[in-house]
Formats: sequence, structure tokens, C-alpha cells
Amino acid sequence: MNVRKLPAPMKRVVHLGSRSYGRLTSDHRMLPSFLICGGQRCGTTSLYRALAAHPVVLKAVLHKGVHYFDTSYQRGIDWYRAHFPARRSAERIAEKYGVPAQTFESSPYYMYHPQAVARIAHDLPYAKLVVLVRDPVERAYSQHHHEVARGFETERDFGSAVALEPARLHRQEERLASDPEYYSFAHQHHAYRARGEYARYLSVMAQHVGRERIHVVESERFFTDPEPVYDEVCRFLGLPPDLERPAFEQHNARPRQADMDPRLRHDLSAYYQSHDEALAGWLGHTPIWRRR
Repeated sequence: MNVRKLPAPMKRVVHLGSRSYGRLTSDHRMLPSFLICGGQRCGTTSLYRALAAHPVVLKAVLHKGVHYFDTSYQRGIDWYRAHFPARRSAERIAEKYGVPAQTFESSPYYMYHPQAVARIAHDLPYAKLVVLVRDPVERAYSQHHHEVARGFETERDFGSAVALEPARLHRQEERLASDPEYYSFAHQHHAYRARGEYARYLSVMAQHVGRERIHVVESERFFTDPEPVYDEVCRFLGLPPDLERPAFEQHNARPRQADMDPRLRHDLSAYYQSHDEALAGWLGHTPIWRRR
């Protein structure tokens, strides 16, 4: 059954039934061995689809992103397990291919939520994290367009939304870090400029899980030359890259309504200069978007 094609009310029934059954069988279900943690609007859906097509990978049931470690942690680990395949499915794959099966999910907000990575380190102590990065100016513009299209942003002018960001996010990170039950709509949906400060978030990740468990991918490389990037990710995850090649397609892209104001583009590019220089230490080279 293709759940994505079902009407919304029927989808909700299917999801509820699947999670209820999943909870009852949680002791017999897998937990992820890796996660795609971000960044938002950086091609995470496309990489998710490519990895989900790998013969020894079992994706999360029903949802690409479970959002357990950011907005649903209070539901508990059995709720989280309910989203993943049964161990017997993994055993059949291991018998067929001679390598252990893996499962995963992709929730880009994990990269940004102040408590998410510590929770991941506690509950998935051996999981590896894959992070995609993209020209932060383009990423911010894409996110704004995405939030407007989904009805999560009422300010339709990108420059005005960026100007509103400091007031909208005032002390939100502090509250999220100190209160495990606090939720911030603005922090999840309106942090346009902050989301591109990649090295800051990667540094926090490394403090919790260790740098060796984090693999950073430039989205521009993945979209222009996907095969070697896919092979690199597979090697990092311990997946044989040559069993079957997926069809590399770009997903979740939205057409632009207008070009960005050149002055705003210049100001944002200048703002990200130091952040991009810090990111170079993770990539081992100057980010692609700084070489143009």
C-alpha cells in the first residue's frame, strides 16, 4: 500500500493503527543504526530515498522523519521503536546478502534542537549521524519559501522574515535547553539565518557523540555527482555500495517565485563568512559555494 497516495483522514487511521501495533511488538523491533540529522532544505529527502533503496537498509515505517529526539521525546522509547521494522525482517536480509541489515530515519530538526543530540547519544549510543550542508544563503531562502508554502510563515517577504528572526527566537534556545517539555514553533520554523551556522551545530554534535560518528555531505556535490557521494556515505555507514544502485533523483524541491534581493544576498553571504570558514575544518576544504 502506498500510504502517501491515501486521503489525509485514511492516512491518519493507517498511521495510528501501525503505531499501535508497533508498540505492542516493540520488543521485537529494530532501532536505527544511523540517522540523517539535517540540515533543513539541504537535500535530506533525496539522500533518504537513495539510502532507503539500498538492499540491506530497512527504512522507518510510514514516516521519513519520526521527530522523536526533538519534539516527541516524552512519548518514550517504545513509541519510537514502533516506527521501525521487525528484527525478523533484518534477519532475512542478513541471510540473503551476508551483511547485517540496518534501519534509519531522517529528521532534519535533530541538528538544531538543543536537547536532541544528547538524547540520541543516550538512547542510540552507537548510531552514526549523516549531515548535509548547502550554501547557507540559498538554504535560508529555500526554507522561507517552504514555510510559506506550508502555511507556517505569514511574512511572505524573505527580507522581512530575516529581520524578524532575532525577536522571534529571543531566548527560545535557552528555554528549549532548560525545559524538556517546552516547544517553540518559531525555533522550528522561523530560524532562517541561524540554520546555516553549520559548524556551531556540528561542534555540539561532536561533543556528544564524537566526531568519528559524524559524516558531512555537501548537497551541491550530491546533486551534481551523486554516485561518489553515495559511495562515501555507504562506506561511512558500513553498507556495501555496489549491491544495487538507486535512481538518484531530487525530491522535495520547490520552484522559486522570485530571485533574492542582491543586497540581502550580499549581506547574508558576509554574515556566513566566518561560519563557512569554520565548516571548512569539517569538510577538509573550502565549501563549494565559497569557491564560485
